[in-house]
Amino acid sequence: MSPDLAALEALAASHDIVAIGMQADEVRRRICGSTTTFVRVADVKADGRADVTVPAAAGELRIVGPIVSRAEAVARVRQVAAAAGGVVVSGFSLADLEAVAGRERIALRTLLEELRAGGLELVAEAPFDRLADARRSIEEVNIAGLTLARLTIHQSPSADPVPLMEAVAELQRAVAVIRAFAPLPRRLNPAAPTTGYDDLKRVALARLIVENVPSIQVDWSLYGPKLAQVALTMGADDLDAVRPDDDQSLGARRAPLEEVTRNIRAAGYEPAERTGRFDRRS
Repeated sequence: MSPDLAALEALAASHDIVAIGMQADEVRRRICGSTTTFVRVADVKADGRADVTVPAAAGELRIVGPIVSRAEAVARVRQVAAAAGGVVVSGFSLADLEAVAGRERIALRTLLEELRAGGLELVAEAPFDRLADARRSIEEVNIAGLTLARLTIHQSPSADPVPLMEAVAELQRAVAVIRAFAPLPRRLNPAAPTTGYDDLKRVALARLIVENVPSIQVDWSLYGPKLAQVALTMGADDLDAVRPDDDQSLGARRAPLEEVTRNIRAAGYEPAERTGRFDRRS
């Protein structure tokens, strides 16, 4: 174990959230400067019977929900891509795609290539703790001509995030294609429930340990504006899943675009909207 890692683990075991946050912010600013990116995402159900609505402000159309079969997944991608009008189409969990390929006894790459031919550009997420073979499956995404939108954590296996972060950094050293890592779990672990303090420390540790991934991401819709805003000062630099509508029913200051840009600036950063491809929007 290197002295730096030993010192980091000692810091992670302490309650000095201010010190770890300051270190993470230094790394964040070195990698990303003062810019915080965000993407407005429109969710589309994987069920082919559901309508496809493309909001004008959407930077990404994301197909969400369970996958019934290979044929239905490919057909739904074609439907969504036909309606997208140039908006990037993402979809599915890589773990679910692994499962479908296994059930239907086809190579994962074959399924990924069929989805790409149908119009899919990005696999929406790769839940690190659910993948049967993270390195192989992520490499297959790349070989099939697709892009992985983000690496995620489905449910944190323990209260100590350091070993998991080290494993993510090691995975990136092997694959070198992970653009964004969302370290906060998508599901609560009843055996190791977290607090806001725990979540912020996890974000900071992700930025400190996983330096080889460009962006540390927080889900705006899942974790809410308040935690997401503070997470920006603890190493996060990208906000996912901002609503793509301009609903002002709660007042102009609570409209999605106004709220996210105001929160970013209040945290001391400069907002920059992006597309699902990580291209900046004017």
